Amino acid sequence: MIDAPRDAADNAGAARRPEMRVRPTAPIVPPSNVSGTALMAVIAIMAFLACLTFGAVSMVRATAASWQSQISREVTIQIKPDDNLDMETALKDARDLALTFSGTRDGTIVDKTATARLLEPWLGEGLDIDELPVPRLVIITIDEQNPPDFAGMRAALAEAIPQASLDDHRTWVDRLVAMARTTAFIGTGVLVLVFSAMVLTVVFATRGALSGNRHIVEVLHFVGAEAGFVASEFQKHFLKISLKGSLAGGLLAALFFAIAGFWQGRAIATPQSDQATALFGTFSMGLTGYLGIAGTIVVIALLTTLTARFTVMRTIHEIDLIRSDPSRTDQLPDP
Repeated sequence: MIDAPRDAADNAGAARRPEMRVRPTAPIVPPSNVSGTALMAVIAIMAFLACLTFGAVSMVRATAASWQSQISREVTIQIKPDDNLDMETALKDARDLALTFSGTRDGTIVDKTATARLLEPWLGEGLDIDELPVPRLVIITIDEQNPPDFAGMRAALAEAIPQASLDDHRTWVDRLVAMARTTAFIGTGVLVLVFSAMVLTVVFATRGALSGNRHIVEVLHFVGAEAGFVASEFQKHFLKISLKGSLAGGLLAALFFAIAGFWQGRAIATPQSDQATALFGTFSMGLTGYLGIAGTIVVIALLTTLTARFTVMRTIHEIDLIRSDPSRTDQLPDP
């Protein structure tokens, strides 16, 4: 009975005592540390350059493949004018002779009007074909899967019409293939350089973050925090930065190609569009190109994250070496 008032007072005091709450833990690497904005801008620039290079290589390869397919579908018969030659009859005979070979599909004689249009950039408008010794052309469409015997066709044309010559465009096809391969090789080299620069940037940024938080890492590691835990904290931090930066750069690259394709579609048949198409081909990448940009974004984020993790693990290993033998400090590699 005597302890009853005391128990009541203790209960009242406990009721008035504020509840104990566990303070949420702060991240090892503060979000504002490591110059996050600057690093994010660098990664965005690297991602933009990488995606731009990937898109340009894909665009050139697609354009070269289209040109190669168009050239491979046709051969050209050229007939030079001669005083003793009836040009119109020779054109029809050359077309009919070429169509007798297996693997040919159709033949078209380029008329005088079309020939004059082909020569307009050099000789101007209002050209009279009859006044100049201009060669005439016959375009033969062939089966790409089952091409005709070009050597036999060339010999038959030379025998029937000495002024005729056959051009199967193989030289141009070989040049286009070589150009596409060279462009792809150069683009791959640029991608490797961009990725290498990005990896080095992340390495130095991670070491800077560790230098600013080295005492925290040492204390956590001393009280028993595993290296994987510390590395995962830095890994999460750099994953967020790399995702934001690579998304910004990739979206800018995709927007650039979308705007360029839209402009090219609206400005079709204009001198500016024709020259841009002749130099760079079409700016339309299609679904494959945009999927490639998305893949590049993912690769950049993974590269940044893995680089940060390996750098942190190496730094923790150096801390362990110094702790076990302080004399090894001078033997450690420079950051």
